[in-house]
Amino acid sequence: CYACGTCSASCPIRAIDDEFNPRRIIRLALLGLKDEVLQSDFIWLCTGCYICQERCPQDVRITELMTAFRNVAVEEGYPHPTVKAIADMVAEHGIIMEIGEFENDKREKIGLPSRNVPSDVHRPILEDTGLIATLAKAKPRPAAEEEGGDA
Repeated sequence: CYACGTCSASCPIRAIDDEFNPRRIIRLALLGLKDEVLQSDFIWLCTGCYICQERCPQDVRITELMTAFRNVAVEEGYPHPTVKAIADMVAEHGIIMEIGEFENDKREKIGLPSRNVPSDVHRPILEDTGLIATLAKAKPRPAAEEEGGDA
């Protein structure tokens, strides 16, 4: 990476949130600022669209780096709160959103059976994969700071 900014200029998330800057995350990683990278909310914003990677003149695998940063962040105790919330929902309900009485009433009205998944079905899978234990070791997240700016 020679910090040309093509990745940031190409990123569709940057069009929505001008604070998001893939170039800055790459720069922090190159400078060895591991904790800053792993605790950054920005590594969780990447949609994995590969536009930055396709356009990078240096062929930096930016999308794959963002995925790797997220994986390491979880392993080292810095999961985004959404990751834990989704894992909890899957462990409890088998899907990422609870199907309650309202949803089951709607299902019955269109001829579908109610859906009630016992909570003991999915939790063992998440426990066997180590996800529950990994997320249980999550460290407190630092207060939200200004992460914008160019690096």
